[in-house]
Amino acid sequence: MTRIRTLKPNVTREQAVELFSASGVSKLFRNGFFGPLRSVAEFYVPFRLFRARIVNGGATDENLVALDVVTGALDLFKFDHVPNESETLHIETRNCAVPGIENERATELLVAKLRRVLYSRGFFRMRGLSITATPLADELFVPYWLGFRGSGNDARVSVIDAVRRRPEGTKLRRLVEHWIASQQ
Repeated sequence: MTRIRTLKPNVTREQAVELFSASGVSKLFRNGFFGPLRSVAEFYVPFRLFRARIVNGGATDENLVALDVVTGALDLFKFDHVPNESETLHIETRNCAVPGIENERATELLVAKLRRVLYSRGFFRMRGLSITATPLADELFVPYWLGFRGSGNDARVSVIDAVRRRPEGTKLRRLVEHWIASQQ
């Protein structure tokens, strides 16, 4: 078991089961195509907090953002402040991905992601763009709920972000599938 510091989830296990078991046409489609919901589990992904400073055309903007340090491919988390003890939990779990990206590489990935976001808002608005990122404390894990569906030997995983209360897509599903395969 690994001891980690995680954000407090905003979705309980019961709420996750409800979300995975949506009613109506979507339930019929999911159950018919992927099979019934078989089980639900918690999963934690390590993120590194950064203080990002963006200078563009003389204007300076500072943000507190977090990048996943497993692959660096997941969406960034944005924070108003560094999460304090009342917003986090210390738990022991086996269901957590292992950090695989060092600070230097994580910083490069974060700067590249921020640059892409800024360019997507308008390349011609960039004048003298400068982005710097300073890593802060240790990893902060983000909780997710995994829903396993299937019948027989077939299984499919669905993922819900337990903080932002939203379904996740292919990037996180692939991360989870890779983690599960590495545990066998």
